[in-house]
Order: sequence, then structure tokens, then C-alpha cells
Amino acid sequence: MMDIKSLKMFSHLAKGLHFGKTAEAFHVSPSTLSRSIQRIETEVGCPVLHRDNRTVVLTDAGKQLQQYAEQQIEQWQLLTLSLEKKQAVLKGKLHIYCSVTAAYSHLPALLDRFRQQNPLVEIMLTTGDAADAFEQVEHQSVDLAIAAKPEHVARTFHFHELAQIPLAVIAPTMVCGVQQLLQEKVLSWSKIPIILPEHGPARKRFEYWYRKKQQGKPNIYATVSGHEALVSMVALGCGVGIVPQVVVENSPVKDRVQYLPNVGDIEPFELGVCCLNQNKEQPLVKAFFDSIEAKR
Repeated sequence: MMDIKSLKMFSHLAKGLHFGKTAEAFHVSPSTLSRSIQRIETEVGCPVLHRDNRTVVLTDAGKQLQQYAEQQIEQWQLLTLSLEKKQAVLKGKLHIYCSVTAAYSHLPALLDRFRQQNPLVEIMLTTGDAADAFEQVEHQSVDLAIAAKPEHVARTFHFHELAQIPLAVIAPTMVCGVQQLLQEKVLSWSKIPIILPEHGPARKRFEYWYRKKQQGKPNIYATVSGHEALVSMVALGCGVGIVPQVVVENSPVKDRVQYLPNVGDIEPFELGVCCLNQNKEQPLVKAFFDSIEAKR
């Protein structure tokens, strides 16, 4: 009989098809993960994955096992939920993902009431690019994430809005080539170097905003991972960029950048907390959302 941890690892691997990421998410070595998959294949009597040096794909048996694994995991979660509801005090670890800025600007206030009500819960925090938040939740590397709402939220996610986050175009304050271009009476946006995030909602906002300029192709100087890195590059005089204002206000180099006026409207972000729908009734996750609602 396959244990629940093996089923969880297989389910995670079946979604991401990446041994390294699954091994990291479950804090095991790739070789340990491989042995776990081999034991599963021995138990079911056939291969569940087809592997070569570059790709991993599910076999037909693997697809059937994925459905079985998800059903068993859900049943296990319902059982533990039923048992944990009988406990007077919640215990365990709650894994949260957010950007470095969100860890300063929004997370402390969110955690204050939760910690008061659940003092024995251990908070595990992972920081990184805000654009990766939904992926972290989808791959079950974390329980919750603070994230900007994308254009389309898949039905697998639950998203709880926290705030509207305005965006702005920022430029360096130092004397540099970028400053000279910005001194022109009519800005030639196709000449001004742009710093862009690699992906995510901010990238989409830029594309919509620049398209309205109707000035040809943008002059992309660089793409970076994370808004914090974008602010730093602008501060160094490399170009201009679109970022959430909260990132600028919490940046150690905020005095080296300035907001550009009269650049046109940019749609704000909806910042919120997201989790998988299937997990929102888990005791720790539910308690976190309950604490948010109680603060309103």
C-alpha cells in the first residue's frame, strides 16, 4: 500500500514533470525521489513515467494513478481536517510565499492577528519574484502566497483580495543618458531604454501602456526577475520602468529614482492572498483566511 507522502510526491511530480523541483519541494534528494517512483511502479506493476535525458511524461497508467493519488490525498486531507477540528489549539507549519517587498509592506499586518489566535503555528516564509507566486502555490511548494491577481484566475485557485496597488513609471535621478532623453519636450519613447520584468502582471501592464503610445517597438534595455531588481537598475541609470509604487517606497534606493508625471493611466494591481481551492478548508489555511476577514 502506497504511503501518503509517496502519493503527494507523485502528484506534485505529475503536475510539474520536473524531478529537481519536486525533490526540492519535499526536501529530499533526486535519487530518493527516483527510488520512491520506482517503488510505486513496482507496486502498480508498470511504468507510470517515461523518462529520457531531457523530458518526463506520464504514461497512460501514470495518468490513471495521478487521478487516484489526488483522490487519496483529498480523502487524507478531509480525515486530518476532521481530526484536527477536535483539537483546541492549531499546530503545525504554514508555508507562505511572497516578494521581499510584501514581506515588509503587507505580511506583518496579516500575521499579527493570526499569530495571536494561533501561537503554536510555525510560519515558514519563502521570498522571491512576485510573478512566480501562483506557480509556487500550484506546485504545492507553499500553502499560501501574496500575489498580484492575473487577468484570468484558474478555477483551481482561491484568491482573496487585500488591496489595490497603484503602478508608476520611474526614472533615475542621477545625471545620465536616460535623463537627457527625458528632458526633451516631446518624449521619444522608442529611444528611451526600458527595464522590464521577465513575466507577470507588470509585464502585461507595460505592454498595454506602451501600445497606446503608438511609437513603434520599445527599446528594451534588460529584463529582470522581481520588481526590487527593476528599481535598482533604474536607480543605476540603466533606463525607466513600470513598478508598483509600494516597491519603490520600500526600496533602499528610493531616493535615487523619481516618478515620471503625465505618462498616461496604468491599471493598478489587485493584491491578494491565493491558495489552491482544494486546500482552502485545511485548518491552518482556513484559520489564516479567517484572521484576514476578522480584521475587516
